[in-house]
Amino acid sequence: DPILPLQVIRPEPCAVCGSRIRFGKTAIKCCQCQLLLHTKCREQCPNPCTPRPRHHAWPREGVLADFAPCTPPLVPALVVQCVTEVETRGLTETGLYRVPGAEQLVREWKQRLLWAGGVLPTLSSVTDIHVVCGVLKDFLRGLKEPLREGTASPLTLLPGAATDIPDEAASDTALRHVVSKLPPANRDTLAFLMLHLLRVSRSPDCKMDVLNLSRVFGPTLVGHSSANPTPLAIMEDTPRQCKVVTRLLSLPPNFWSGFVGTEQENLVPM
Repeated sequence: DPILPLQVIRPEPCAVCGSRIRFGKTAIKCCQCQLLLHTKCREQCPNPCTPRPRHHAWPREGVLADFAPCTPPLVPALVVQCVTEVETRGLTETGLYRVPGAEQLVREWKQRLLWAGGVLPTLSSVTDIHVVCGVLKDFLRGLKEPLREGTASPLTLLPGAATDIPDEAASDTALRHVVSKLPPANRDTLAFLMLHLLRVSRSPDCKMDVLNLSRVFGPTLVGHSSANPTPLAIMEDTPRQCKVVTRLLSLPPNFWSGFVGTEQENLVPM
């Protein structure tokens, strides 16, 4: 039967031996019956298999919750896999997230990952790590809302909490409160990304400090003050977006790890 090699994002039991397939390990999945198993257990796989309905691909765009798993932390597998790949082999690359990857490859890989749904092909075959960075940024840009937006009214307070409160301690308290009120998928994904960007900022080889990362991710993570901003509004929003991300990255890592909890070690190698 046709099989699909993949990288395990969330530990799952092998369908043959029952032991858990650990995070980051390569496993195989039958394209017909969808059984997931260790590569070493392939010979013991039942044959013939019983085909199951194929999983649905993710939407091409949507709100973050459309891509999130059913169990916490609610971080989309695509985000986890891109971050994992970047942290595995990209923390020695100068200009991480600032240097663009080849546009065509970014589009192709984003499409492949979206079409795959929750069963993602491994990114280890992507030679240029900047392409992986581009996929992550393009995915976040393609959401119908930036991470701070949503239906609940407190979310619009995030920029104000970061830029309008002169007292730093009061601003931190306000930021923490507003972040905690984000929709769960937005909150967990934002926390996961902040922890990742803090690691990038601490890598001397990347030469991407907090300010550089804030300039790159500000427009993507924060969004604009109106649904259809004018060119003038976009220009005025840019420094505010940068400041919001800078303030978010100034919050201590243990604040962010509180949202992804002990599962953090199952998401990204420390």
